[in-house]
Amino acid sequence: MNRILRSNMMEITGFLMIGLALLLLSYSIHFKLPLDLPASLLNLNSIFLSILIEALPFVLIGVLVAGCIQIFVTEDHIQKWIPKNKGMAVIMSCTIGALFPACECGIVPIVRRLIGKGVPIHAAIGFMLTGPLINPVVIASTYMAFGNNMKMAGLRMGLGFMIALMAAFAVSRLFKGNQLKAAIKSTSSPEHPKQHSFTNRFWSMLTHSIDEFFDMGKYLVIGAFIAAAVQTYMPARALLETGSGPASSLLVMMGLAYILSLCSEADAFIGASFSSIFPQASILGFLIFGPMMDLKNTIMMLSVFRWRFVMAVLLLIVSIVFFTLMMVQTFI
Repeated sequence: MNRILRSNMMEITGFLMIGLALLLLSYSIHFKLPLDLPASLLNLNSIFLSILIEALPFVLIGVLVAGCIQIFVTEDHIQKWIPKNKGMAVIMSCTIGALFPACECGIVPIVRRLIGKGVPIHAAIGFMLTGPLINPVVIASTYMAFGNNMKMAGLRMGLGFMIALMAAFAVSRLFKGNQLKAAIKSTSSPEHPKQHSFTNRFWSMLTHSIDEFFDMGKYLVIGAFIAAAVQTYMPARALLETGSGPASSLLVMMGLAYILSLCSEADAFIGASFSSIFPQASILGFLIFGPMMDLKNTIMMLSVFRWRFVMAVLLLIVSIVFFTLMMVQTFI
């Protein structure tokens, strides 16, 4: 019995959190419960549900793309498309990511399937970083959020692409192998789509997508809950009060982006609201760091990659974003 509980702890935790959210939602729509809940708990529930509702459509898109990759893309295709040279592979993956309208909520299952099909880890990380950060939808929303001003959108695109390149190049030098957890790596068995009709392949794609959704969904729920709890019990005001100098304000906005765990399609409007408080470099820190790595996304990455790899990538991105923006802040 204890072994069953331990092996299914993440699933049980996810279901309990969903049940708690539904219970609190019923309370918020005036279904009378036999006890009065504290305002902080109701606020946590509102933030939790808003993160889930915002993220779920992008996760659904992500798992559908992952299902298509699993069924319709073979290892032979990957070998033909990905350059053997590490530098060219990084540049190509970052460029494809910049054109791919993905959100950080749904990018992890896509990257897992790509790695399972043979994409090298440095190319996968380049795609994972640029996809949510500088795709056409994100750039358009940034342009509109800052009053139809192309400057911030251009800086986000240019600096973000450069930072993603540096991070992916660093990963190519520091890590060997695919860095997937052993349990997940063993499930990535090759498919032979040519042996089946299109209808069978289509249903196989849907089956893989459903499995992927339930596999990643529990980590999304847990990550959203943790992000909501941090936002509720560590108010943003505490962070904002510490951001007075250039370095501290940049760290504050990066920390805020990590905690808020916003979808990249909407974060520009939140970032623009801080324009009168913080310098442009700090706003760019918010816009660039958040889509690359936030609290919700970190939990999802930990479900796929080795713990040391995720922590190393997190520290790597923090360092590159911080020092790059500190160097260029006098020129923007």
